[in-house]
Amino acid sequence: MILGVDHVGLATAEPARAGEQLAALGMVRTDHGHADAYGVACEFWTLPGDRAGTAVELVSPTRAGSAVDGRLAGQGPGLYHLALVVDDLAGETARLRRSGFLALDAEPCRGARPGMSVAFLYLPEPAELLVELVHYAPPAPPRPAEAGRARPVPVHPPPPHGLHTLGRTCPPTRPPPLPRRPASSAVVTT
Repeated sequence: MILGVDHVGLATAEPARAGEQLAALGMVRTDHGHADAYGVACEFWTLPGDRAGTAVELVSPTRAGSAVDGRLAGQGPGLYHLALVVDDLAGETARLRRSGFLALDAEPCRGARPGMSVAFLYLPEPAELLVELVHYAPPAPPRPAEAGRARPVPVHPPPPHGLHTLGRTCPPTRPPPLPRRPASSAVVTT
């Protein structure tokens, strides 16, 4: 089941400059990491006091052939994907495939945050939407020697209880870039 919106991804080759713009909107960087299988760095920005914890993720390439290279070369920076938290990554991927979504990952991959597993799907026309399904592993219980010590507070909200991990490894290669919209479909205003 889809549990909620985790984040909205923005593709950029200039994360520092994009971060300055998000800061001007009152957002703060709350988390960051790398999704090595996709060749990207990710920064998560949120509004202070946002109880839902919905983030804007800046996604930038860390190597040639990254998952965002095609997007940046063809369409430039901007809205990249919508990420939804799910309780069953494999189940939701299968359900959405039956509804017409195209699976871009052969199996789930490790995401940019600790305990995060992800799978990308693409919904073709009329929406042409890239969707990232996100699943968080439950935090491990403290070991007996750590039981009395204070534990650091995570910088992102903990996942809902009762979630399970898939334990699969990410494929070593990425699928080809998403198809580009023909130039003739551009909207012209007068």
